[in-house]
This record gives sequence, structure tokens and C-alpha cells, in this order.
Amino acid sequence: MDKERIAVFPGSFDPVTVGHELLIRRALPLFDRIIVGVGNNGEKRTWFTEAERVSFLRTLFADEPKVEVASYAGLTVDFCRERGAKYILRGLRTTVDFEYEKTIAVVNKRLAADVESVFLCADAEVAFVQSAVVRDLLKHNRSVDGIVPAAIADTVRRLAAEKR
Repeated sequence: MDKERIAVFPGSFDPVTVGHELLIRRALPLFDRIIVGVGNNGEKRTWFTEAERVSFLRTLFADEPKVEVASYAGLTVDFCRERGAKYILRGLRTTVDFEYEKTIAVVNKRLAADVESVFLCADAEVAFVQSAVVRDLLKHNRSVDGIVPAAIADTVRRLAAEKR
């Protein structure tokens, strides 16, 4: 009997963008389940809390039973093992992303030979979108229409206003 094809899509999602959403939805036919792993990296300062980021993603994918959202700390390969995932899903926007992700994939392969990294290229219309740019726009009370998913945009704007 074939094992379930489970992928982890790790990230900080600070906040989740339309690029993240499109990538996950495009990957759904490839996997039986996708676990969106909201990483808790103590060295990376996030603007939105872990609970807020998890809530954004759960709201966004409430209609999709194949998507699960969970937070984690530590190495992504360890999270994959804990959750029975054999794939790490990553998005590529630029060649710079590719070089970085390739390095991480090689390290992950050394740590967990049974876990494969799978790369999908970003859709051209959202390849410019980065969470850091979204945060900067929010901090300066500028529009994030079209770059933050519509399903969570009002909540993101409200929370951002409270943080300014």
C-alpha cells in the first residue's frame, strides 16, 4: 500500500501573501496533504504573533481539507519527521531564491536522506511579492490590496493598525 504523500511548506508567513496562497493551491494536486509549518525562529523578529500568523493561514485554507496549519520550532526536517512528511515544498521567485533554497535543500538532505525538497516557481504576476515588502507597506499605512489574500486582508489591516 502506498504511503500518504505529505509535504511541509515551511515559512514565517509574516504575513501570508497571495504568492504563498497560490503556491499552496497549485501544489495541492501533487500531495495528499500539505502541512503549512509556521516556523518559530528565535533569531527572526516577526511583526505578527505566531497565533496571528496561524490564524491567517487557517482562515485562508478553511475550505481546503488537504491543508493543515501548525507552528513549530527547530529544524524543518525534524518537524517533517514528527509529522510523517517526506517532502519539503518551497517556492522560487528569483535565481537568488534558487541558490539559497538549493543550499538549504542540500543540508536538509544530509540531515534527512528520506526527505525530498520540491520546488515550484512563483506565478509571474506575484513573483515580486515578499512578506517584508508587505510589512513595510502596512507599517506605512499603504494599500496591500492584491498582495495579501482578500479573505484575510481586513484582519491583516486591522492588526497592522493596532501595531503602528
